[in-house]
Amino acid sequence: MSGTWITTRAWLLMLPLLIVMVAVIGWPLADTVQLSFTDAKLVGTTGSYVGFDNYVRLVSGNAFGRTLFTTTFFAVVVTTEMVLGVLAALLLNQQFHGRTLLRALLILPWALPTVVNATLWRLIYNPEYGALNAALTQLGFLTEYRSWLGEPGTALTALIVADCWKNFPLVAMIALAALQAVPRDVIAASFVDGANAFARFRFVTLPYLAGPLMVALVLRTIEAFKVFDIIWVMTRGGPANSTRTMSILVYQEAFSFQRAGSGASLALIVTLIITVLAVAYGTVVKKVAGSAT
Repeated sequence: MSGTWITTRAWLLMLPLLIVMVAVIGWPLADTVQLSFTDAKLVGTTGSYVGFDNYVRLVSGNAFGRTLFTTTFFAVVVTTEMVLGVLAALLLNQQFHGRTLLRALLILPWALPTVVNATLWRLIYNPEYGALNAALTQLGFLTEYRSWLGEPGTALTALIVADCWKNFPLVAMIALAALQAVPRDVIAASFVDGANAFARFRFVTLPYLAGPLMVALVLRTIEAFKVFDIIWVMTRGGPANSTRTMSILVYQEAFSFQRAGSGASLALIVTLIITVLAVAYGTVVKKVAGSAT
């Protein structure tokens, strides 16, 4: 069988999938690009062609710069999930009674729907009867209850804690799976050589974790950059827009202000940023995988 026929048959087998992808992804994307160059409203008018006016107005506005900084800060800080996930994985990789139960419980925060998780944390942060205020007051750290989600100085930190609590189990499960691949004879040899715990982690365990952790970092950074649901449920971008991310700004522009053209422009800007991140991280992942082999 010739190579040309094999290639042709492969494309024919993929053709139904390609048609679905064009219909589900390609057409909406093309329509969004076309809409971004108009001043169309959400309802009532198709709008007229305005060129790059939407992009210039959005990028030069104060809201864009501040929101981009907030989103970037959120995406960078939530990478602390890497540390929490690795620590949890190292703990659950040890032999002790109840390990299976703890591994099962670890999945629960990640398995919870985001809306449920956000609602639980809203109750914990509640300024009148929240568990956090009650605990800190009883321990003497607070003299009166605080509105953690109602103060610009604490709202974003509170959201980061809630997001980390939900998503660090994903990193932990990826790291735990990678730890199972570490050869036991290599670990035993490091003990014989007299390596301490840090040296064993640095020179034996970490090389096996590097690739999977980089994949986890890619996934979590991209997800954090386009975060919407947990912030919308907990703060709706407030107070005073201190927790407004790019996705929420897109929603406000397109639906709250009913500027469909501007909303499409902003959505494409966010898509472009995420694409750049994905390509950059993909390059890093390939380099890490190549060095590991």
